Amino acid sequence: MHAGKVRPSWVRLFGTLLLSWLVWVLATPLVLRLCRRFPPLGLRPVSTWFIHLGACATIGMVSAAWEALLVQLLNPMLRIPAPGPFRTLWRETLVEEVLLNLSLYAALLAISYVLESKERLIRQQIETARLNEQFSKAQLDALRRQIEPHFLFNALHAIAGLVRENQNDSAVTMIARLSEFLRKVVDTSDRHEVPLGEEVQFLQKYLEIQKVRFADRLQLKVEIPEELLTAQVPSLILQPIVENSIKHGIAKELRGGWIHVTASRSDGRLTLLVYNDGPGLPVEWESVQPGIGIANLRSRLRAMFGEAFEVRLRNQASGVEVLISVPFRESTR
Repeated sequence: MHAGKVRPSWVRLFGTLLLSWLVWVLATPLVLRLCRRFPPLGLRPVSTWFIHLGACATIGMVSAAWEALLVQLLNPMLRIPAPGPFRTLWRETLVEEVLLNLSLYAALLAISYVLESKERLIRQQIETARLNEQFSKAQLDALRRQIEPHFLFNALHAIAGLVRENQNDSAVTMIARLSEFLRKVVDTSDRHEVPLGEEVQFLQKYLEIQKVRFADRLQLKVEIPEELLTAQVPSLILQPIVENSIKHGIAKELRGGWIHVTASRSDGRLTLLVYNDGPGLPVEWESVQPGIGIANLRSRLRAMFGEAFEVRLRNQASGVEVLISVPFRESTR
């Protein structure tokens, strides 16, 4: 402009350049919608490319007409005489901006493709997460349905033993308490996680059933800090451990024994310890296939936490301790 000694009106020039983009601004949503309806992902169908070339040409013609009209009305370069007729300005502008229009339209196609790919990826991730959640729930339901009949079989076996020993009153009491326990299980069957305090109540109801059989030979001691009672734990996580403690520990001792349950929190993890003062584990216990209770417990924890859990059995000076460690999650209920 300085070389040509042109002194434009900077306000008009700025306004003309700013308003000249208005057609492309208004056309952008239409182009994006057109890309969704007719995605140009290959050389075929050819009709798709004709549609986009036609759209690009139409937008370019309208944009050139708009720019020519602005130049004719505002004359930002302050030309003397004024700019030529509208048709001449339109034709010149259209020819000058062919490559610009093609570049702009191609950029919109690329942006539309990126946005569509991102949305498709998000939808796939959401669908994958939903399917994984459904699979995990189905797996947990199957494992839980396997645990409950196992427990029920053992309880009925104990009741049959009381009947054979002519302890009919004890058998009736055990049936009543078993009914109460199963009703509680059914009420929470749609929840895979419960507060630790509720899980302890489950455990106490289970032990009420077992105490009918073992009387004073079975004692329970629970030491859980009050602030941990709201921690989320898998439902029926303690019952199979305690059942094993009774079956392989307390039941083998004439004097009976103690079951001690404790909980602690450290480094964002919840650790549950179940100790019984019965006989220790045999030397070769690690090579023996675990029972249904322990095997299902590990499977449930793996389905819920991946590999972020730990189940460990170990002998103590006088008894056996089972350690369960899972990520700490506090109940919102």
